Amino acid sequence: MSTHATTSAPAGTWRLGDLTVNRVGFGAMRLTGTKPFDQGVPRDREQSIRVLRRAVDLGVNHIDTAAFYFSTTRSANELINRALAPYPEELVITTKVWPGRDTSGEWWWASPEQLRGQVEENLRQLGRDHLDVVNLRVPPSSKEGPVGEHFGALARLRDAGLIRHLGLSNATSGQLAEARSVAPVVCLQNPFGLGADDASRELLRFCGDQGIAFVPFFAVAGTGREDGPAAVESEEAVTAVARTHGASPAQIRLAWTLHQGPHVLAIPGTGDPDHLAQNLAAATIRLSQEELARLDGIRPAGA
Repeated sequence: MSTHATTSAPAGTWRLGDLTVNRVGFGAMRLTGTKPFDQGVPRDREQSIRVLRRAVDLGVNHIDTAAFYFSTTRSANELINRALAPYPEELVITTKVWPGRDTSGEWWWASPEQLRGQVEENLRQLGRDHLDVVNLRVPPSSKEGPVGEHFGALARLRDAGLIRHLGLSNATSGQLAEARSVAPVVCLQNPFGLGADDASRELLRFCGDQGIAFVPFFAVAGTGREDGPAAVESEEAVTAVARTHGASPAQIRLAWTLHQGPHVLAIPGTGDPDHLAQNLAAATIRLSQEELARLDGIRPAGA
């Protein structure tokens, strides 16, 4: 499949509040190194900058980042600032707060009162006077816990003009309902991909019914990543469909994700220009009903 002239346009657009974005965006996590959060080889700084500029040239206008995306020598936010400021008017930058990392790389979780400091850290690194979208990233330890106090703190920062729109990340349907009782939610960013369980699929459908963008992460890796017969069967199905389209398995996983609804936004990340072109080319793949049925039938190991 040719990737030379591909842009992000074929997948169409969706609105995050009053902001219109192309459905294929860009995740910044892998800009800092070969492995997220250090322990890998640092990306070439100039190559990361070129990838960001190329993405925008090809129509990407939705970039997902976070202040905690950094390694010993690279910061995703600062790379974005260096590559793209002054920012194009149509560019939407989404970030996330609640988790943080200190200078040694250790994780910590903000109290509601500390969220303002995290928002201001993103503003400083990005060189912005406001953030387009801020997702409240729910920690694993609070998977079923309340989010209202933290979300309320972000809502007050929105009212103060530091944030334009609010979203949630790694949240349950109950947490989404609680957040929506506090302030409007424009997007939900959750793990989702081939092999997603029924609860995740139902939450994706619910977001579509409510006009909320659903933004999967792990869309290329899939959520059914366990070893064993299910994983083998999954890979065989993806490979067979990929062969039909002259595409890579990663492109098929992205194409399947985009087929899940017009409200589904993809944010594949890469520090490699060739992979960037391949990710955008996935938007041109049209899967048949038979192919969709085969891929939809993939379930998590043990399901």
